[in-house]
Amino acid sequence: MVEHSDEYVLITRSIDGDHAAFAQLMERYAGAVFNLAYRMLGDAHEAEDATQEIFLRAYTNLARFDQERKFSTWLLSIASNYCIDRLRRRRLRWLTLDDTVLTMPSPAKGPDRAAIEREERDAVQRALLRLPPAYRQIAVLRYWHDLSYEEICLVTRLPESTIKTRLHRARRMLADALRAEGVMQEEIPLQE
Repeated sequence: MVEHSDEYVLITRSIDGDHAAFAQLMERYAGAVFNLAYRMLGDAHEAEDATQEIFLRAYTNLARFDQERKFSTWLLSIASNYCIDRLRRRRLRWLTLDDTVLTMPSPAKGPDRAAIEREERDAVQRALLRLPPAYRQIAVLRYWHDLSYEEICLVTRLPESTIKTRLHRARRMLADALRAEGVMQEEIPLQE
């Protein structure tokens, strides 16, 4: 509750024109917004641009924020909708997978294990990018941002039954794609 109260103060100050307060909100949520944009768009540079645009949109619409909602849910809703719009605009363009995952392997792991893990992450990212945007959105919100069904409903404005159906289909499509890439060897029951 303290965090929400602190957040409420930052939001109120931001609405009143305090740029430093909004900068604190940005700092707090930059990682989550970038992660969502990256998972949705599949390109680090595009995700950086999207993150800036998302925060700009949040700032310009901050006065409309319903303080009964969680700020993070509202912000991820803006991010999710922006990414869906961006994907629609580039529908005919082919995605490049050159910059799929930017990670540094742990020094404790050997180079072989690090290479295998990197290949697996790349395969998961490629599989994720093959999902239709509506299914990708639900999977990213659920598994990368760990949002509850209720929070996903708030972000997407879809009924819970639709969320569950899309999530089930997304898991099935991801599993099929990962099996095709040789990451999953056998059919494993998909559970929540």
